[in-house]
Formats: sequence, C-alpha cells, structure tokens
Amino acid sequence: MIYDEVETASREDLEDLQSERLRETVAHAYDHVEYYREALDEAGVSPDDIESVDDISSLPFTKKEDFRDEYPDGMFAVDWAEVNRIHASSGTTGKPKVVAYTDEDLGVWREVMARSLYAAGVREDHVVQNAYGYGLFTGGLGFHDGIQELGACVIPTGGGNTARQIDMLQDLESDVLCCTPSYCLYLAEAAEKRGIDVRDLPLSTVVIGAEPFTDPMREEIEEALGVTAVDVYGLSEIIGPGVSIECADAQDGLHIWEDHFYPEVVDPTTGEVLPEGEEGELVLTTLSKQALPVLRYRTGDMTTLNYETCECGRTAVRMGNVTGRADDLLIVRGVNVYPSQIEEVMLELDEVAPHYRIDLRREDSLDRLELTVEHHEEYHGSTESLREEVQAKLESVLDVKPDSLDIVPPGEIGRTEVGKVQRVFDHR
Repeated sequence: MIYDEVETASREDLEDLQSERLRETVAHAYDHVEYYREALDEAGVSPDDIESVDDISSLPFTKKEDFRDEYPDGMFAVDWAEVNRIHASSGTTGKPKVVAYTDEDLGVWREVMARSLYAAGVREDHVVQNAYGYGLFTGGLGFHDGIQELGACVIPTGGGNTARQIDMLQDLESDVLCCTPSYCLYLAEAAEKRGIDVRDLPLSTVVIGAEPFTDPMREEIEEALGVTAVDVYGLSEIIGPGVSIECADAQDGLHIWEDHFYPEVVDPTTGEVLPEGEEGELVLTTLSKQALPVLRYRTGDMTTLNYETCECGRTAVRMGNVTGRADDLLIVRGVNVYPSQIEEVMLELDEVAPHYRIDLRREDSLDRLELTVEHHEEYHGSTESLREEVQAKLESVLDVKPDSLDIVPPGEIGRTEVGKVQRVFDHR
C-alpha cells in the first residue's frame, strides 16, 4: 500500500516531473539568491542551459561551508515576510546552518513526512511517541507535523526524560517510537533496570535516524525492544527528516522521494558522478523548496543508489544505509578507518555490548588509536580472553591495529538521553 501515487510512477514520468521542477528551481535560485547567481555565472551556466535532469552535473556543488559563509540568511530566496519558520543545525563546529521555510515549504515537509511514516507502517489509528528533540533541531517538529498530517495520534515527549518516556510507553500503550538508534538501546537499558521488558509492551515499530548505524545495531535494537526498526534519513539543509525512509515491507534501502529531492552519488575526492550501485558521497538537489532552494548539496554521507523497483512496489530510488560520513573518515598512521567498521565488529560479538568509544591521540608525532568496549552484562568470562577475541576480530577487518583495547563493565561508557551520541574523541 502506498500513500501517494507518485511513489509508483514510471521512471519516464518521474524524470519529466523532475526536469520541470529542476528548471524552475535553478531559475528561482539564480533570480533570488546572490550566492547562486555568482556561482552559476562563475561556472558559465545560465538557467536557460538547464533543459532536463541530464544537465544537472553542469551545476556547481553547494557545501556546508557555503551556508556558514552566508550566515544567517544569505541563502534565502524569499523576503523575511514570506518566511513562516526557522530551524538551524547545532553549530557545534562553527556557526549553525540556518534554514527557512515558507508556508508552502512546510506543506511539502508535512506531506513527505506523512508519506515516510506510512511507508514505515504507521497508520491513522496508531499512537506515535515522538522522542526527537523539539526546537531548532528539525527532528521533533518535522516528525510531529508529519504524524498529524497522516492523522495518527502524536505524543510529543521530545528528547530525554527517559523515566517519563518509559511511563508513556506503558501507560498510553504507544504503537510507534521515533528516536535515535542509540537512544533506543539506552531506553531499553533504563527500562530493564526498572524491571520492565519493553518487548512485553504494545510497541511494534521504531523509526530511527539522525545517526549512522549498522545492520547489526538494528538487529540489536529489534531484539532489545521486540520491534521493527525502520531507518529514516534527512538533513536540515534539504528539509529535515523525510528525505527518504525504508519501507517496513522490505527494509532494503531507503526510498528517496525523488519528486522533491534529486539524488546523485559522487566520488568524494573528485566529485565525479558514480554509476548505480557504487558507493560514494550523496548529493541532493531540492526540486520544490521556495525559501531555501539548494543545488547539488554535498551531504558528506556515504551511500549507494539502487533504481530497481522494490518488492513493496515503489519505484522511488533506494539509497543504502549511510555507512559513514566522508568527513568522519579517520586517518590513523596514514590508514583510512571508518567508525562504522569498528561498530560492525562490536555488534557481531555476542559477548560485547553495543557501546564503544574511540580515542585518537598523538604521541611523539605518532598517532594512537585507543578503543574502549563494554562487555555484555551476561558475560562472566575472562576479560583478557574477551580482549584477545575482540582484538583478533578487529585485526581481521581493519588495516591498522588499535594501540590499546580496554574491556570495561556495562554502563562505564557514557550514554546520551538527548541528541546524537558521540563515539569518536580526537585529541590530536
């Protein structure tokens, strides 16, 4: 079952719609955003040169630094009188990326979020507990509006306050929980300490996003909570959550709503567009945004694209689960390491809990990779033998050997109730 007939449109019909909207978007950006007018002029591209999506590669890329350089409103394409809402990124690594929405933009956001939730298996008669943070972060209000647009009941618990989250799951018998993957595991731990098995509650679905995660972590979540865990993807610069989502039917890649967001995958070093199925950096172009049109935004997220029709019947292209970020790549003694590689090893071992910490240090001009891992609460064996097992497994996967590996008891590694979990600490 689908929410909107465009989800099963033919590739030809979809590309015709994309081409029409791309022409309008490029013209709108050129006419109303000085940054894009200068960038297109410098690239020697006129809006009249864009006839179809086949011409999109002639457009210049947009990077996150461009948003910060144009802070706060240099990327806006409408007057403030037309802006209905503002959101922003956390700004933890510099100025936040400020994003704007007209009333029409908010309508699109509500529609793609309702479409996403429906694909995840949410229905009008469901009670949905929204544990994403409200405020400038797009997660809370993005989910909230989409749940209401779908016609389901929303419980706006927001982030944190885990004791109350558990109470609401019990007392209001929530069908669906929306939160980050790390918070799912934290909540399950907190419930267990209160003698509550979340698997005994009516909760059947969790919609998880805002953090990369591996398939083993998804399996851990599904086992711990007794649910179907569905991956959702989005970013504030494009719209917020609702850019793409897995269907509950297949859980085999995230359907990108291509009538509003045009995807490409490029080589993160050269910017060359890569063929279907090859992993690279995801690039997105908005096709219907009014307040903040964005051309070829380099998301930094590493993924693949699959254009085969899904077993659910949707023809919308599917992106693979994000395996990491191009800018999260760790270079240790000249060797490339992604945190997701380490996470995958941790979650393949039953004796190890799904919590770890990576510390990078530099001593005497040499990099040190230090890893701290929790053993599972039901593990009662030798710490040293477990350390040797983990070390051997890591060495079979990584091209660089951790300089130290500590196995610690459950609960030793910090958790987070609000926001994204931090696993990598670079002290260099």
